[in-house]
Parts: sequence; structure tokens; C-alpha cells
Amino acid sequence: MLFLVFSGIAAFSQNGKTPGAYTTISFKVNGVCIQCKDRIENALKVKGVQSAVWNMDSKMLELVYDPTRISLDKIENKIVAVGHDLELKKSKSAVYNALPTCCLYRDLQTATNAINHDGDDVQLQNIKTTLDSAVNASGDVKQSAASVNGIVLEEDDKGKFTPLSNASISWLGTNKGVLTDSTGVFSIQPDGLNNSLVVSYAGYQPDTLVVTETKGVKIVLATNKQLKEVTVTSKQRSTYVNNLSVIRTQTMTGKELLKAACCNLSESFETNPSVDVTYSDAVTGSKQIQLLGLSGNYTQLTVENLPGPRGIATPLGLNSIAGPWIESIQLTKGVGSVANGYESIAGQINVELKKPENSEKLLANLYVNDFGKTDLNLNLSKKISKNWSTGLLLHDDFFTNRQLDFNKDGFRDLPTGNTFSMVNRYMFDNSKGAMVQFGFKVLNDKRTGGEVGFDPDTDKFSTHHYGLGINTERYEAFAKIGYVFPELKYKSIGLQVAAISHRQDSYFGLTTYDAKQQTIYGNLIYQSIIKTTAHKFRTGLSFLYDKYNEAFNLSNYKRTEVVPGIFGEYTFTPNSKFSTVIGLRGDHNSLFGFFITPRLNIRYEPVTGTVIRASAGRGQRTANIFAENTSVFASARQVNIIAAAAGKAYGLNPEVAWNRGVSIDQKFRLFDHDALFTVDFFRNDFTSQVVVDLENPRQVKFYNLQGKSFPTVSRPR
Repeated sequence: MLFLVFSGIAAFSQNGKTPGAYTTISFKVNGVCIQCKDRIENALKVKGVQSAVWNMDSKMLELVYDPTRISLDKIENKIVAVGHDLELKKSKSAVYNALPTCCLYRDLQTATNAINHDGDDVQLQNIKTTLDSAVNASGDVKQSAASVNGIVLEEDDKGKFTPLSNASISWLGTNKGVLTDSTGVFSIQPDGLNNSLVVSYAGYQPDTLVVTETKGVKIVLATNKQLKEVTVTSKQRSTYVNNLSVIRTQTMTGKELLKAACCNLSESFETNPSVDVTYSDAVTGSKQIQLLGLSGNYTQLTVENLPGPRGIATPLGLNSIAGPWIESIQLTKGVGSVANGYESIAGQINVELKKPENSEKLLANLYVNDFGKTDLNLNLSKKISKNWSTGLLLHDDFFTNRQLDFNKDGFRDLPTGNTFSMVNRYMFDNSKGAMVQFGFKVLNDKRTGGEVGFDPDTDKFSTHHYGLGINTERYEAFAKIGYVFPELKYKSIGLQVAAISHRQDSYFGLTTYDAKQQTIYGNLIYQSIIKTTAHKFRTGLSFLYDKYNEAFNLSNYKRTEVVPGIFGEYTFTPNSKFSTVIGLRGDHNSLFGFFITPRLNIRYEPVTGTVIRASAGRGQRTANIFAENTSVFASARQVNIIAAAAGKAYGLNPEVAWNRGVSIDQKFRLFDHDALFTVDFFRNDFTSQVVVDLENPRQVKFYNLQGKSFPTVSRPR
């Protein structure tokens, strides 16, 4: 009986207008992605609303609210205020335009309406931009550049087009496929074995299409049950700057590398105005780069975001990466991301090698110049199975003409010798978010220089003829393990590890320098968002172990640096015009103690095509005074380390600098081609620096800076 009484009260509350009576209604709210869902539902977390659930596919909002505490009109105003249109109410344009790119549902509607008004290929061409935006808006984050993106449309008897959801897209002969979403958009990872895409849908005859481009694929299901395709092609510039990136990064693609007959990494920059490439000395033949007025020692060099040639490998490191191996180069001036470490002072250069899943199956390359220098390259890649692929990169160069002496001074203009290097890597991708890469690298470099008549078999360590020799052996093992959450593509976790053994034995006349370096590196990164992609973050742990053993003549220098670290980075992107990245990391060096690395990057686009960036931050590195100054050994100078303290690297303090910079990029059209004009200004202020003093011709002095040191560079390009 008591149960019946309570039931009667509940029924009365639902039908009457007494306080606490809830009403359930549903109505359409425009949106397109999971961010829209979060934004709509969060806007209705107010008093009087019991629950609000928005369906991303049907666009319907199921609302349970108390009309005595909040009116339906106020609820609708709250939805419109965050940027989402209703049937009879529209959001303000300024509010809508401030939404993230993936939430711009009006663009998708405009594209669909345009198709409905005109179904010919010309009209499809005109709506390329809006449909491409829809492709990128189909997920929570931008799809990978390697994926095939497109849209499937349905044509009715009247010639009108509408997006078709749940159409099946798969690669021919495989079970690797996807379904189109509620807006008809799909994104599928390339198969690697073929480029034939099978499209099917209930009531239509399946058909096979040959895909030649990865973006902008438009597929129409016609009324006669036949499939037709419109492909919009585009060209990528050989070098470009991503205007949407907070950190200004210039990317050089493989097309740019073809402009110069580059045989190794150092020669790849000869067409880039931002980087100066010079010979460190003609005796060793090593090349150095200069960035922001500083030598390459102050530029952090990474290979696929793993440590590249550093430490004792610095002077000859640029020669060890073959040009035909390189897929692209990313150049960042000033401070970069704290996730990449603390060593960047002038900037960072990251080299992306060709990947086994998308590189040439076979590439053979031969280069010979009139000096007799010969380079041999062989690139191989193979798809082992559905999930596994492997690649092999081989390089061998040799130069034997020891009589090359154009200025007739009795010394070889270039050292003779042979360089052999190899990379063998394997990749696993299960197409469900898990990816694994691992492999190893080998480098063997032997070179001899000095007088034309020098013969190392008879003249080494003698005074008959002056000569030098540098023999390098380097072995690396690396691995990358990553996982992208399938349902939350903005969330991922990755681990990068590397182990390196580097040995260099060298002599310069009667001077000897032998060095060994062992490095272990690890970097664990987790990234996600805070409610929406306007608030992104990544955090992680890093570990670096460096063990050095250097013998210079009769002196021996040993040290071990162990550097564990932790870092965090927050990216704020409220709209397409403004974004900022704030990073902070803390590291503890076993020789120099604890230190903090803060970094800030800001991007602002006041008008379309004009991007202003500013950056500031700290960088720290340990100077390897012998390896970075091997050219002074050729002159037999005496080495003098002044005011050396025990327990430090060579008794010297680390180098520390604060970098500040601003850049302005202006895009414009010139002779019907895209052009870019850039003005930038950067300055490094060293608070601690190792000085290499060569004023005395009989000796070289190394000591810590006493006073100020700052290179300042500004240039228009």
C-alpha cells in the first residue's frame, strides 16, 4: 500500500508543474564530433537540468529538465552561446568561428548543399577545401598524413547528393577496412601491397577504384548502381613552414634534397638560407653547420627524435647520414619542445629517414665526381606480412686520389678513405593503435690526410711526412613502441630507447687522440587533452647515460654523466588565430646537479597569411672540448685547461644560454606561385660558456667565460 502511494506522487509530479517535476524532450543540435558532444553536454550542467545526452550520429539531444527552475528558452540560449545551432536559433559567427577545426559543422553542410545544387565535376572541384576540412573533422584529431582520406556520397533519382554513412571501404584482397561515419567521411591506413580500394554498400554493386592520391578522394554512388570517382590532386612544396604550428619548423622534403647533389646530411643544407655549411678544416675534411651565428655544436641533432651524432661524434656526425636515406628534415630555430631534451641552444634539426612501409622497394644510386669521389647507395624495403615490414639502407663512399692538390701547397685538399654505413629496421603496425619499430645502425669510417706523399704504413708517427688518420666505429640499437587509443585518438603513449657505442682512434702527426663513448637513452611520453583539444598536454620521463673515456697524448679524461629527467608541456589553442606552448622540465646531472629548463612558444595570426611567433627558453649542454676542436690538433698546439675543478667535465662548468626570438612569416602570391617572406630576430645570452682561446699560436686555452657572450642574428629571407 505504501508503494502505491509513492507511485501516485511520482505520477503527479511528471504531469503537473509542481517543483521537482521533470520533463523529457528531444530536439536537434548541430555538431560533428566528440568535442561537440562534450561542449554541448557541459553547457547544460546547470541547475534545473537533470541530464543532457547528445547523439553524434542523429544530432538529437535527449534532455530531462525541471521547467519550474529553468526555461527551455534559457537552455537553448546556453547551447547557442557555446557555438552550436538549433533549428530556430543560430550561434553568432564569432563564436562559431572560434570552434576547433574539427567542430566546424557548417562547413560540412555548405559542402553538401553545394553538391546538391550542382553535381558535376567542376562543382566537386570547387568544394575541395570544405570537403577536405570535413575529412579532417571526422575524428578527434587530424589524421595521419600517410592515411587515405575521402568522402562517400549518394546520388538520388533527382541528381542530388548526400553523405552516405556506414559504407564499407577496404583494400582489395584484405580484410583491412573501415566504415564511413555519419557524415560520409572515411580515413584508412595504406595497405602497402596495393592501391586498389573496394567500396561497397547494401543495394549497390561493389566496385574497385585505383587510388593515386591520399587526400581529397570523392566517391559517388550513382542511381544506376555504378560507382564513379573524382580525385582532386595537389602538389606539396619542396620546403615549407606549417603556419598552424606554434613552434616555427621548416620542413625540407625529398624534392628539396634533389636540388643539390647531396651525398650526406651536411650537403643537404646547401640550398637552405637559414643554415650555413662550411668546412671545419681542410685537413680532416669535416663539415660544420652554423645556426643563429653559433657553430653546429649548439644545435641539437636528432634522427627521428632519437639522439643523433653528439658528444665525440659531433665533428664528423653530419657526414655519417647519407642523403638518399633522408625522407625529410625539420629545422627549428631557437628553443623547441622540452620533450626533446634540454640541449637545444641555437635550434634543433630532426632528420626523418625513409620508412620501410612507404619507401621504394628498390633504389640504387651511384655518384661520381671529377675528383674521383664515389658514392654507392642501395635502399631496400619489403612488406613481410600484413602487419610487418622491413627496410635496409646501405651507403658506401670512397676517395683514393691522394694527389688532389689544387693550390700546390704539398697537402691533400681532401682526406682519402672509405665510409660504410648501414641501417636495418623493422616495423609492426596492427592498424588498431599499436606500433613497434626497432633496428640497428652500423658506421665504419676511415680517412687519411696530410701531405701528398704521406703513407701511413711507413710514415705514421714519424717526421718524414706529416699525416693524420681518423678511424671511427659506431654501433646503434634503437626501438620505438607506441599506442594510440582507438576510441580516443588524441590520447597516446610512447617509449623511445637507444643504445650507442662510438669509438674514434685518431692521430695528427705525433699527437694522438683516442676516444670512446657509450650512451643509453630513454624517453617515455604520454599525451592527451583536458576536456577538449583546445587544451592539450604531454608529459613524461627521460633518462640519459653518457660514459666517456678520452686519451689525449699521455693524458686521460674519463667521466660519466647520468641525467634522469621529468617534463611537462601544455598547449592552449582557443581558436585558429592564437596558440601557445608552455613547457618545463627538470633534470639532475650527476656532475652538475639539478637544473630546470623552462620554454615558451607563442603564435598569433592577426590576418590570414601573416603569422607572428615569439619564443624564449633555456638550453644547457656539456662541451666536449677535444672532439669539438680536433682541428687545433693539426697544428700541434699545447692544450691548457685553465681553472679546472675536480668532479666536472674536464674541470669546466656546463654551457648555459637563454634564447629569445621573434619571427614574422608573410605568405603571398608571386607570378601565380605561393611565396613566403620571413623576417626573424634571435639572440642567445650565455650565462656560462666554455671559451676556446687561440690567440697564442703555440697553445690552445680552454676556460669558463668571465663576462658576457651573445651572438645576435636577424635576416630577411
